[in-house]
Amino acid sequence: MKIPELCLVALVGVSGSGKSTFARKHFLPTQVLSSDAFRALVADDENDQSASADAFAALHFVAGKRLAAGRLTVVDATNVQPHARQALVALAREHDVLPVAIVLDVPEDECWARTQARPDRDFGRQVISRQQRDLRRSLKHLGREGFRQVHVLHGVNEINTAEIGYEKLFNDKRELTGPFDVIGDVHGCRAELELLLDRLGYTLTRDAAGRPVDAAHPEGRTAVFVGDLVDRGPDSPGVLRLVMGMVAAGHALCVSGNHEAKLLRKLRGANVQVAHGLQETLDQLAGSDLDPTPFLDGLISHYVLDGGRLVVAHAGLKEAYHGRASGRVRAFALYGDTTGETDEYGLPVRYPWATEYRGKAMVVYGHTPTPTPEWVNNTICIDTGCVFGGALTALRYPSRELVSVPALAEHYAPVRPLVSAVPAGDDAGLNLADVTGRRSLETPAGRVTVAAENAAAALEVMSRFAVDPRWLVWLPPTMAPSSTSTQEGYLEHPVEALGDYAKAGVPRVVCQEKHMGSRAVLVVCRDEDAAARRFGVDTGAAGTIYTRTGRPFFPDAMNTALLDGVRKAVGAAGLWDELGSDWLLLDAEVLPWSAKAEPLIREQYASVAAAAGAALPAVRAALARAAGRGLDVAALEARFAERAGSVAAFTDVYRRYCWPTDGLAGVRLAPFHVLASAGASHARRGHEWHLALVDRLVTADPELFTTTRRLVVDPSAPDDVATATRWWLELTASGGEGMVVKPAEDAGPRVQPAIKCRGREYLRIIYGPSYTEPDRLATLRNRNLGRKRGLALREQGLGLAALDLLAEGAAAWRVHQLVFAVLACESEPVDPRL
Repeated sequence: MKIPELCLVALVGVSGSGKSTFARKHFLPTQVLSSDAFRALVADDENDQSASADAFAALHFVAGKRLAAGRLTVVDATNVQPHARQALVALAREHDVLPVAIVLDVPEDECWARTQARPDRDFGRQVISRQQRDLRRSLKHLGREGFRQVHVLHGVNEINTAEIGYEKLFNDKRELTGPFDVIGDVHGCRAELELLLDRLGYTLTRDAAGRPVDAAHPEGRTAVFVGDLVDRGPDSPGVLRLVMGMVAAGHALCVSGNHEAKLLRKLRGANVQVAHGLQETLDQLAGSDLDPTPFLDGLISHYVLDGGRLVVAHAGLKEAYHGRASGRVRAFALYGDTTGETDEYGLPVRYPWATEYRGKAMVVYGHTPTPTPEWVNNTICIDTGCVFGGALTALRYPSRELVSVPALAEHYAPVRPLVSAVPAGDDAGLNLADVTGRRSLETPAGRVTVAAENAAAALEVMSRFAVDPRWLVWLPPTMAPSSTSTQEGYLEHPVEALGDYAKAGVPRVVCQEKHMGSRAVLVVCRDEDAAARRFGVDTGAAGTIYTRTGRPFFPDAMNTALLDGVRKAVGAAGLWDELGSDWLLLDAEVLPWSAKAEPLIREQYASVAAAAGAALPAVRAALARAAGRGLDVAALEARFAERAGSVAAFTDVYRRYCWPTDGLAGVRLAPFHVLASAGASHARRGHEWHLALVDRLVTADPELFTTTRRLVVDPSAPDDVATATRWWLELTASGGEGMVVKPAEDAGPRVQPAIKCRGREYLRIIYGPSYTEPDRLATLRNRNLGRKRGLALREQGLGLAALDLLAEGAAAWRVHQLVFAVLACESEPVDPRL
């Protein structure tokens, strides 16, 4: 017996026919839902018939969940009564899978003997006899009830020797990986199809009459036609002959369009309305020797290709229907989702299903002609109205390259003007449901789970303060400090920072200056058109600059002025042309710290210094008077003198990172990553590559940009560790915050992407003026870095996944979902001083 890989199997047979034994032999335990087991679940007794209603309600619920997830499901129950089977057929239809009946037809005497041998069965033979009569009446009706396959096993021997095999649905071509050229609606435009195939690199084969009968690509590419080969155009038979030849030769696949479906019905004698170009096709076929009926009859509704990553259907297909088989699925694939209304041209109003699409598979379709192809949530309509004088378009997969040839003429006047695939005013991008609630996301570092309460906190920040979310394509991950130092007087030290990477087996690291400023992310577009084209932002902005929590960095006028300077420097450095992009994503630090954090400095740090400046002199004066009266307060005097020194050092530290600015005058930018450009994520490139590009920006505009000093060392070489330590000591002694240590090359998702090693004096800002006192330092050395390091890896993974999707040109909501998760992770309860 061959059954579909995905289906709902109903075992049909009287009690004692061996259904459970058969199920155990042929199916996995998790695939089998037994009515007896569900009675036991709800009533603690699998023979309690009074619990049957609740048991079947639970069974149907679980079966529905399995079918929704695309899992083969077997129902082990007698199923000899029509109402029981009707419920299963309805369940299969609800989830668009095929219902299959396997009947175990065992003689009544055998069933009764088996029942008597079971001590838990206490019903009489009349029950078996009634079930046997129901079974006999049912056998001839199973197909009419809706079961797409009916397998009847007669007798014990047939049951014992039966074998079950599996067959794929016709739409399941996941083993085909391409590359593909998906071709839009041809509508009888044979000449344009030949031109397009030629441009795509296919070699045409012609018959003796010069008619094209096949086309093959020398690199083994496969053409995939989205349907509507016929009607309206000048040569539907020629298009059919060519496509039929390509499909027969294995050089193409083709799904049915609504015009093929209607033509097939007409050729079979059905009474259909001859309109929308059908008459032209019938006239053309009448004058040809072509019979397309067998070909049209073999066309299916859609294909699932490349491991499920590509779906091709004539009018598109929502995610729940991918790889499913039912009349409902076929209708959607042929006609789309209509509202039931008609527009002013008498054509059906179509529901814009693509605006709500959230599937991982790319869906390529046609059916509704548009002026230009448009990506909407990882779907694209490539019907560009060739027959109406537009163009014939193909999408190269997986490269996403669009190739078009213009129509040679307007072969058929359109009933209505070509319109956008997305009606004006519809938000095709972001949806609140994509980011709220508990969510698990796949990243290069593994699955990252975002708690619902963290998402709620992120939503509060995002909705009240963030820039336009279409700009939010990346947020910086948190960074863990080095392992706690055992060096005398230090909490963090290069020996431990480099040692962390030496233990991880990283051969080379970049020690780079840690600028004391405010983290900033810059999206810089070449012009406003590039911003609208790539990010869908048509407000006149050609980029943005935002903080590590997604807030605008400066007021609009300052942001615009700063981006203008960056844009000019990028052009002067030749990066637009070198990277082949009209936009860049930069990760940077804006200096001075006070340019963004002045309120924080005044309220948190300067107030501490001011309070100490007022209190400590009074305390020391009081101690001096006490000593003058002969009291022994020397220890207290020494203690408060040390505190005064610590406060003075604390004040000196934060003042080093502040200088006067007037607008953008005095503001410096220190980029250290060129994260992405058109079609490419650069996040896994070596840090030396990034810093080399940054140096070119510094050369282009040394007033705006400042360099990032660095040192490349072997973390396991003692001489290199000593060199890096000297460099760090000099850096911090001259007022530097410290350094960031990173693997010189991508070290994989399990290695910290960066480790910060902050200077001894700078840490006074973090841990307090007197943190270097031996007792306090000993306490601080007990800090736990595990949670912080785990958070850094998770956020890094989310950021890399977002950049990968950005490079692929994925839907905005998929990128934003990951970026939002980075912000949500920041609500994790981690010591903020780390």
